Amino acid sequence: MGNNLVAMYLSIINLAPNFKALEYTYTILDSDATSNLQLQHYLEEYGDFSCAAMAKDSTEGINSILKFSPDVVFINLNENAQEYFQMVMELHQYVTDLPVIIGIAKSKNYAYDAIKNGFFDYWLMPYNEFDIRKSLLRLRKQIPAKAEPDTLCLKSYSDFQYIDTNDILYLKADNNATEFVMKDGTVNNAFKTLKTFENQLPKNFVRIHQSYIVNTDYISRISYGKSVCTLKHNKMQLPFSKSYRSNIDGLKQILSKNTISSLN
Repeated sequence: MGNNLVAMYLSIINLAPNFKALEYTYTILDSDATSNLQLQHYLEEYGDFSCAAMAKDSTEGINSILKFSPDVVFINLNENAQEYFQMVMELHQYVTDLPVIIGIAKSKNYAYDAIKNGFFDYWLMPYNEFDIRKSLLRLRKQIPAKAEPDTLCLKSYSDFQYIDTNDILYLKADNNATEFVMKDGTVNNAFKTLKTFENQLPKNFVRIHQSYIVNTDYISRISYGKSVCTLKHNKMQLPFSKSYRSNIDGLKQILSKNTISSLN
């Protein structure tokens, strides 16, 4: 009886007891490509840190934070530190819970302001591997990563349909409804717009077009020349548009991290 009452109040997403591996997503705000790559190198050693986005300044930074909702944000304060502190203050207007913020600088000049702005930690450059390890272990202990639900509940009046997000190939807009195209060829319909699901699905789902959100686990090829993504199943091709080019660039970077490159 209790379960039925809970189900009645579910609207779109049901946090079912099926979960993916724990993982922290992060965004780097840094105009220095060298330090950016160094930081990514250190974070790769931990396995449970996944890059959501990178930004070169505070304007790009606040946009990527609001867009990708990373768990951790790393900010290089060596340039325009006060601008970044202002950005952190501005974030309070848009989000209830700020991400964990770690400041990076060549000196201690900005440490006091970082503390005032609620930064979790402050790292000095050049990077010290031991300090990074201690900081990230403290992060794991104090702020455990949240498991992402991988079961989606589609509600239609008194009907509740539960589908495994791992079986979804892509979502397609159909006027004010959304089609969920599954890897077994079936199609499930939801009477909600594509926008409704954009920020509700696990992070491996990326919007690439006004009409498409794709499960990145099934992408086998990205063609910038043809502006299409090819899926592993049936070599199906989905178009991506210029307005979502930044999503494609971020997706390419994430997929390339765990591949053997043949580029010269």
